[in-house]
Amino acid sequence: MKPTTNGCFGGRNSQMENGAQASSELRQLLEIATEAANSAARLLSARFGTDMDVRLKPGGAHDLVTEMDLASEKLIQEVVRGYLPDAKFLGEETGGDHDLTELTWVVDPIDGTVNYAHGIPIWCVSIAAVANNQPLVGVIANPNVGELFTAAQGGGAFLNGNQLRVTETPGLAGSVLVTGFPYNVAENPFGCIDSFTAFVRRGIPVRRLGSAALDLAYVAAGRFDGFWEVKLNEWDIAAGALMVHEAGGRISSYGPNNAQGLLATDRMLATNGKVEAEMLAVLRQA
Repeated sequence: MKPTTNGCFGGRNSQMENGAQASSELRQLLEIATEAANSAARLLSARFGTDMDVRLKPGGAHDLVTEMDLASEKLIQEVVRGYLPDAKFLGEETGGDHDLTELTWVVDPIDGTVNYAHGIPIWCVSIAAVANNQPLVGVIANPNVGELFTAAQGGGAFLNGNQLRVTETPGLAGSVLVTGFPYNVAENPFGCIDSFTAFVRRGIPVRRLGSAALDLAYVAAGRFDGFWEVKLNEWDIAAGALMVHEAGGRISSYGPNNAQGLLATDRMLATNGKVEAEMLAVLRQA
């Protein structure tokens, strides 16, 4: 299976070479991603809260990797390659090719590793199949509360089989937002601290979960009205960005680094669409 897409990121008008065949291929890809995410979630849940090897990455004082990150990513690859032996991967722990033109499985084996390592039950498994720099399918498994978020391009976004829709909140005044910070937050990259302060000074509730994938899934589910964050990677956002779009929301960049599409942006904004303009104004001022 090598589905290809054309058009803008996640656009509902994107066409594949054969509509009926494409739909069948997307279903197959989604089934594979779901099986892989559920398998990894079971593995991680069994070890959550126990002693494990935890190491520090070069990226920052709290940029951690555990033995379970590695085990989860290995298991996901094994499940996918059981169906697609020549599958190409881009994973947080094992790396891969950032050229996402060909069908590539973009994997975050634990999104929220710091939470996982400290026994905080806010983490997930995130898997997306991407081609032509566009997510085709995405799955986010949140086993701590029994949630499975799924999406397929042009097919909607779902939580445990129930279709998702973003909120109808018309403006920032009634919004609840969510954000995150990079590991070098002390350097205030792209003014991320200033952006956070700008929203808080307006009296807007802002949450910080520690998992960008869940942040995006929660926007899709109507739990948050908007999300922004800087310096995210493809594996942080591929599945969740597709979910927001398929739930009727808007994904955009508030920075100039968007030449390769939104999976390569260094400043991401996800909203219900109605609060986007106000959020962009605050972010650009900050």
